[in-house]
Amino acid sequence: MRFQTELVPARLIRRYKRFLADCTLEDGREVVAHCANPGSMMGLAAEGTKIWLEPNDDPKKKLKYGWRLVDHENGHFTGVDTALPNRAVRAALEAGQIALLRDYGAVRAEVRYAENSRIDFLLSGDGLPDAYVEVKSVTLSRQHGLAEFPDSVTARGAKHLAALAEMAQAGHRAVLLYLVQRTDCTHVDMASDIDPAYAAAHQAATRAGVETLCLGTNITPHGVDIAAPLALGRPAG
Repeated sequence: MRFQTELVPARLIRRYKRFLADCTLEDGREVVAHCANPGSMMGLAAEGTKIWLEPNDDPKKKLKYGWRLVDHENGHFTGVDTALPNRAVRAALEAGQIALLRDYGAVRAEVRYAENSRIDFLLSGDGLPDAYVEVKSVTLSRQHGLAEFPDSVTARGAKHLAALAEMAQAGHRAVLLYLVQRTDCTHVDMASDIDPAYAAAHQAATRAGVETLCLGTNITPHGVDIAAPLALGRPAG
């Protein structure tokens, strides 16, 4: 997926009120950017961090920049826009680019299911059980090569796992898809020290038949594309 407009580099001054970030452009101007990420952004929001912003000229938008990437300045990037994973996954599903879900011909988004819940994607295909797919954006990394979820306590995430478990027990396919918006990780695991209840819910959902699919991403200042699957669990050693 290409960014709609060309990104511009900046340095982070501070992130505040969850959705706002003060930034300095290369020409020295200070601007306020929208931060489309309600999470803690642990390890990604230090003062002076090199970031990439997407400008816009939409008169309906109060802020003229959106924070899209963290540049680790070692050849690796992290995508911070939590709305992007669903767009990228939908495009990949419709193009048949996710091998484990390639046989499904119909893709519907935001379908009501379970109790007061919406599934990110409901897939259907001739002769196949419906597949309920929940997408989670992963940006936390505290150990080399390891991405972790969540980066803060998420009761909502545990609720999603319970709903997926219900679908699996009813005979459907239920898939939790972790999209790792980092280019420096090979493995994915639960951050059980941050949210032990979520880690326990993931274990229970797995026992109930929920599948876990971890996918990497290719990220540059030009765009974000889904890449190869990543391993579930911590790296050996």
